[in-house]
Amino acid sequence: MNLPNKLTLGRVICVPFFILCYLKGWFIPALVIFIAASFTDMLDGKIARKYNLVTNFGKIMDPLADKILVYSAFCLMIGDGTMADWMLIIILAREFTIAGMRTVAASQGNVIAAAMSGKIKTVLQMCAVPLLMLANAVLAMKGQAALGRNIMIFAQLVLWASLVMTVYSGVEYVVKNRAVFQG
Repeated sequence: MNLPNKLTLGRVICVPFFILCYLKGWFIPALVIFIAASFTDMLDGKIARKYNLVTNFGKIMDPLADKILVYSAFCLMIGDGTMADWMLIIILAREFTIAGMRTVAASQGNVIAAAMSGKIKTVLQMCAVPLLMLANAVLAMKGQAALGRNIMIFAQLVLWASLVMTVYSGVEYVVKNRAVFQG
């Protein structure tokens, strides 16, 4: 297994530790784990492309590892009221739609490549999660309520931006690849 694939696998292995820290209310350790795991997403792709180490395992597992990490965080945030449940439903509906389209396209011998809007969506989601965790951590500190609320407002704006980009990128995928539905 090459280094980019090990980094991807490492991201998946981080998820249970992230979940445990979050559930225990240890927001700073959870934040550190999430940021480190998110950093491996950028790193594995750069290494794979630079050294021609792109593999089928990486093509499948890299986006899946991102989703496992981010959507685990979203589930936890629904549980503590940081995020509305309907937001995750919209996000998952987009993901299932795109996954289904990619499956059908692959069965027809076609590949639906990731669009820039989908990458922006992922970056916004990976920014929203640590910001929301930081806000929760600051809100838990004595005497920091005002700062925590301000961070939460900004974090919620980033979350909303990610939701808008989720919808936009989903519509873009469907419109650009509508031939998949006709095949």
